Formats: sequence, C-alpha cells, structure tokens
Amino acid sequence: MDQASADRPDYDQRLQRLMQRAGLSSYRSLRRTAGISRRAIERLRLGQISYLRVETLLQLSRALQQPPTDLILQFGDGADLAPLPPSEGIEPDLRREYDRLQQQLATQAQEVRQQVQREAITQLESWLWQWPTAVYAAQQNQSIPAARLIPLTKPLEDLLSRWDLVPIGAVGAEVAYDPQLHQPLEGMPEPGQLVRVRYVGYRHGERLLYRAKVSPILA
Repeated sequence: MDQASADRPDYDQRLQRLMQRAGLSSYRSLRRTAGISRRAIERLRLGQISYLRVETLLQLSRALQQPPTDLILQFGDGADLAPLPPSEGIEPDLRREYDRLQQQLATQAQEVRQQVQREAITQLESWLWQWPTAVYAAQQNQSIPAARLIPLTKPLEDLLSRWDLVPIGAVGAEVAYDPQLHQPLEGMPEPGQLVRVRYVGYRHGERLLYRAKVSPILA
C-alpha cells in the first residue's frame, strides 16, 4: 500500500459505523430505508458526497440519523483536511486545492440548509395562511382571549425572519392588484385595481412561495 492510500480516509468504515448506530445491518437495508440507489451508496463509500443530489443527501441524513452538514464533513473530498498554516511554505497548488475544497463544502452546506428550510416552510404552510388573519381578528376585538397569545408567537416570527421569509402584504391592507403577487379569492380584478388583502403571501429570499389572497373592494 502506498503512502497516498494509507493516508486516504476509510469512508467505508465510517459509513459502517453510522449504519450500526442507526440499526442498519447492510448496504441493502440502508438503500431500502433511505430509498436511494446503489450508486449513491458507492459515492458515499468513496468519499464523493459532492456528487450526490441534495434530495439524496437528505434521505441519507434521515436514514443514518445524522445532520446533513455532518455527512458532508465526514464524506466530502476535503473532510480530513487539517487547517493549513499561513501561505508561507505551502505549495501554491496545494493552497488552491485546499481553498477549492473548503468553498465546495461551504456551498454544499448552504444548499442543504436551504432545502431543510424549504421543507420546514412547507410543513408550516397552513399556519402561514391562517395565523396573520387570526391575529388581525384578535386585534380588532381585544376581548378575544386569543389576543393574549399573540406575543408568544414572536420567536417563531423571528425564526422565519432569520430564514429570509418575507410576507407579502398585511391583512386588511388595501393595495393595487398585482397578478404576480396576488391571488383573487373572488372575481377577476384588473391589474392596478384596488383590492383588500385577506391572507398574507410569502417570499423566501427572491423566490415566490405563495401569493397573497385578496378580494376586490366594491365601490
């Protein structure tokens, strides 16, 4: 065995340890539990996790009961790279390769975080539709006991804000109808026509998730 092979991380052994902890006795049981292909398992055993799709990575994460970012660090091309010292004394090619691998891992981690956020947002869809309208109703009638619960939701609102989830409109607001941002609950309003927001819409960064639901304002 040459020195390069001896220094190569044993990804196969790492995978077997994780499988044992997750109660998976074979690669076949891992494939079935995760719902992935044999090729995906081979990629993992070779430390080529960067070749896997984000969806496949998330399926492996659930089956192995490991955070996606941990899998990236354990099975990425640069998983075992120790921090390099300052550039003095380091070959330029080695430094460039190290920086490339570090950037690759950072990009993969960001993609996984965005995917996890999108899945969580999908789970919150019914709450996202209903809650702003419930808050509006409580604010209009302070005798409603639910009004006392409104402050308790601020941590969730802060979380959504940190995830760059931006509301479109405010319940009760009168706005000019924009078919790109608004979904009519009734009628066929013309662009620019005055409508009232009934349910708030949302963006996730630059991506439109749900248009705000509106009703025409009758003269």
